[in-house]
Amino acid sequence: MPETILRVKEMSKTFSSKKVDVKAVNNVSFDVMRGETVGIVGESGCGKTTLGRCIVRAIDSTAGEVFYYSEDGKDYDLQQIDKRTMKTVRKEIQMIFQDPFSSLDPRMTVFDIISEPLRANYKLTKKEMEERVKTIAVKVGLNPSYLKRYPHAFSGGQRQRIGIARALILYPRLIVCDEAVSALDVSVQAQVINLLKDLQEELHLTYIFISHDLSVVEHISDKVGVMYLGKMVEYSDSETLFKSPFHPYTEALLSAVPIADPTIVMERIPLQGEVPNPANPPSGCFFHTRCKYCNDKCKTDDVEFIEKEPGHLVACHRANELHLQGIVH
Repeated sequence: MPETILRVKEMSKTFSSKKVDVKAVNNVSFDVMRGETVGIVGESGCGKTTLGRCIVRAIDSTAGEVFYYSEDGKDYDLQQIDKRTMKTVRKEIQMIFQDPFSSLDPRMTVFDIISEPLRANYKLTKKEMEERVKTIAVKVGLNPSYLKRYPHAFSGGQRQRIGIARALILYPRLIVCDEAVSALDVSVQAQVINLLKDLQEELHLTYIFISHDLSVVEHISDKVGVMYLGKMVEYSDSETLFKSPFHPYTEALLSAVPIADPTIVMERIPLQGEVPNPANPPSGCFFHTRCKYCNDKCKTDDVEFIEKEPGHLVACHRANELHLQGIVH
């Protein structure tokens, strides 16, 4: 059986102000197996990035649990352990940020940026640190002779490679990739995605890959979770979800994915209206205000996230009735 490396259980994150409470992540649960890539998709504002930051505890969740099963056989609830223990565990959990322009300190050289996690966690000699940084730089496709330069001297793709090197320098087991290629040109996206896949195979990495680009997610992911207004509405292995979705929101997202075959015509399913206000979500199923399959039950009754088929979970009252359109290659 595959080994579970991470278990997210009923996680919620609420941002509060004097006037309003916004539930950015709402009761999300899923498991991540060692060596696989789990894609998290959804439109802007659905809570993908907040979920990723809660997992690595860049921000604290409001409720729920995140169990990490470490290489030494111990399991940790990342939301409950103290800062000293979290510092130890964080060597095994890293994050690649969305924007390669703002996530790198312009006052630091590339060598300093990549080596900073080493300095924070280990006592290495200057020679040992230089050798380790050069080794990682070569792995991600950076010329070691450029390590004394500053971030402004690099293109977007090269900057993202620097961010990847910084995440890899501690040789982690789990990496959360937050829109890691969305700020890059399409050709550079392909290079970085292929690099991530090669590194995963070479270093036995596990990824949580957050993106709004379904074609990228299909290429890189083993499993996919679809989020809408803070909730997980569908979760399955990648092949099944793209061929046979169970949730109308997933069907609408898939209909917008371009197919590189002029003989295949996909029926575009435009979603009517805007995403509801997360501070005042609709009753019943959150998606009912934009769903063409909606009935009276959808408008009033809360929907459960249930396993319709083995490994395929969905939150839809009409999942047993609908026959939805997937992507045909």
